[in-house]
Amino acid sequence: MAANTNVPATIPALGGEQSLNRYLSEIKKFPILAPEQEYMLAKRYQEHQDPEAAAQLVTSHLRLVAKIAMGYRGYGLPTSELISEGNIGLMQGVKKFEPDRGFRLATYAMWWIRASIQEYILRSWSLVKMGTTAAQKKLFFNLRRMKNKLDAFEDGDLHPDDVQKIATDLGVSNEDVISMNRRMAMGGDTSLNVPMREDGDGQWQDWLQDTDPLQDERIADAEEKDVRHEMLVAAMEDLNDREKHILAERRLAEEPKTLEELSQVYGVSRERVRQIEVRAFEKLQKAMMRIAGERRLLPSMA
Repeated sequence: MAANTNVPATIPALGGEQSLNRYLSEIKKFPILAPEQEYMLAKRYQEHQDPEAAAQLVTSHLRLVAKIAMGYRGYGLPTSELISEGNIGLMQGVKKFEPDRGFRLATYAMWWIRASIQEYILRSWSLVKMGTTAAQKKLFFNLRRMKNKLDAFEDGDLHPDDVQKIATDLGVSNEDVISMNRRMAMGGDTSLNVPMREDGDGQWQDWLQDTDPLQDERIADAEEKDVRHEMLVAAMEDLNDREKHILAERRLAEEPKTLEELSQVYGVSRERVRQIEVRAFEKLQKAMMRIAGERRLLPSMA
């Protein structure tokens, strides 16, 4: 089935919050592609680097970006900027998409979209690095939700019972929860041009050191991140459908499912679900080690 080429393939302008409603209205005009259309366009781009095919893949998923971006509005950043960053992630997802793997583009691209938005929030929300590990990033993006769920609206420190509950559910230490809650309570950063003394002499920026990694380090980190993601996608093919689903819901989902929820889905005990999860994770590790060996990468990268 041929793709609809009569629809303009340019991304509507997103000038700021005032034009947000117009932008959301504009992107609804782009049709959602049928699986056959999506596959043919993806193959055209993969094999011929056809910019028109890439543009149609991007524009047909702009609504997905907007929907994901709306879920991150609680961090005090303009929605238009969140959507713009998500669109960058979508373009990266289209660039890396391999249609022959059997996934729909939306399933693959949403990881790139979320990663791009989250990295932007972490960069913009505070000069202090909010998360250096996957667990800390998970804590940053789930702490508000957990506090709302527990009705923990205290202005100061959380109650010890609430700290323990959040730490257990998110797999981090009590100290991490307390520290992150205090840092988030302070809000985002203030201007670096604020005078340090009442006489206006000296500014905070005078004492700021550049701790960003060098350009070659950033490029190397980005390439390593891409390689690991590709290896994960390839390694998942070694799992059966049930193992894929359970592992994805337990370890890859933004809001992991409980053993009880999955036991009801498959009609087995919670212990059986746990066993399947452990076995699937072990198979995934072995597959990634094998793929790393095939690509002559260091085993530690797996």
